[in-house]
Amino acid sequence: MRRLTILGSTGSIGRTALDVARHLAGEVTIVGLAAGTNVALLARQVHEVRPEAVAVGSAAGARALRDAVPGWRGNVLVGPEGLAALAGGTGADMVLVGVVGVAGLEPTLAALAAGKDIALATKEVLVAGGALVTGAAGRRGKRILPIDSEHSAIFQCLAGQDAQAVARLWLTASGGPFLRLDAEAMAAVTPADALRHPTWQMGPKVTVDSATLMNKGLEVIEARWLFGVPAERIEVVIHPQSVVHSCVEFVDGSVLAQLGAPDMHLPVQYALTYPRRHPGTGARLDLRTLGTLGFEPPDAARFPCLGLAREALEMDGTAPAALNAANEVSVRLFLEGRIRLPEIARNVRRVLGRHTPGPATSVEAILAADREARALVDSVVGIG
Repeated sequence: MRRLTILGSTGSIGRTALDVARHLAGEVTIVGLAAGTNVALLARQVHEVRPEAVAVGSAAGARALRDAVPGWRGNVLVGPEGLAALAGGTGADMVLVGVVGVAGLEPTLAALAAGKDIALATKEVLVAGGALVTGAAGRRGKRILPIDSEHSAIFQCLAGQDAQAVARLWLTASGGPFLRLDAEAMAAVTPADALRHPTWQMGPKVTVDSATLMNKGLEVIEARWLFGVPAERIEVVIHPQSVVHSCVEFVDGSVLAQLGAPDMHLPVQYALTYPRRHPGTGARLDLRTLGTLGFEPPDAARFPCLGLAREALEMDGTAPAALNAANEVSVRLFLEGRIRLPEIARNVRRVLGRHTPGPATSVEAILAADREARALVDSVVGIG
């Protein structure tokens, strides 16, 4: 029986994980849940799974949760400190990290320090703190199991393979909703336009990152830490059908690919049951009806975020944390209608141009770079 804590249980990945856990009844039990502000949905989840403990974003949310689930006597923790305490506490042997952004870093480290495996859906954790997180996992002998569909695909293709046999990793990208849009038209798109992803159902931040291809840049950084492959051997290719989730090219020329429907149930279930496979509930492919699968290089001029992520990885140290923070703030501003889509990349470029990377050897150093980048974006757009 796997004992699981889900951080971000009311988000897209969290809801999928709960669905997978229902399917795996008898294999997985939920002992902890965490959410930010969606207390109404969290209360329904608590009523269903009766976890040992829950973390919420505020004291008001904690009171509302208690009122909504009067018969439940579990522990309620509050705020970022409560999130980290939940990750490191309870009787979980695995913590699924699905909170948005760099907020997932400290609870991930807390879970690893407490000897728990990580099912990782928050790519920003390794973007901002890759060396710190992988070092913590290595010292405790704990696993980081990827839930991103692309990294799960690579993880599956690498099963049983010698790392020295890997020539390149190929990360596939749908291209998002603006794949064929010219630069002038892209400047006029609205948040509603950006949130209409052609193949995936995701949260708003990840969906906007897909529209700018920043998600793929962040995934290049994440793959470097997950698989120990240098950036120059990690390629990105546009694959609009979102059927081939990623590939591994080996030194003998063989390429292994993982295919599946654009459905997160499979990568979530694989992380929760690894190394075993169980019958799944997600959508299935019928190879007879797939039709043509296309691949093409990304357009670096129209999607500069991909190159900016590689630049931050080359700068090393705290530069990826600064890149991530600038992007997080800029995406929020775009969703609020305060900046246009192309300004996300411009803000990130300004931040990287002014950032002096330091060693990313502590949470304090990473969060200092994060705060500095956020303040710079705020000042650039005149709200600081």
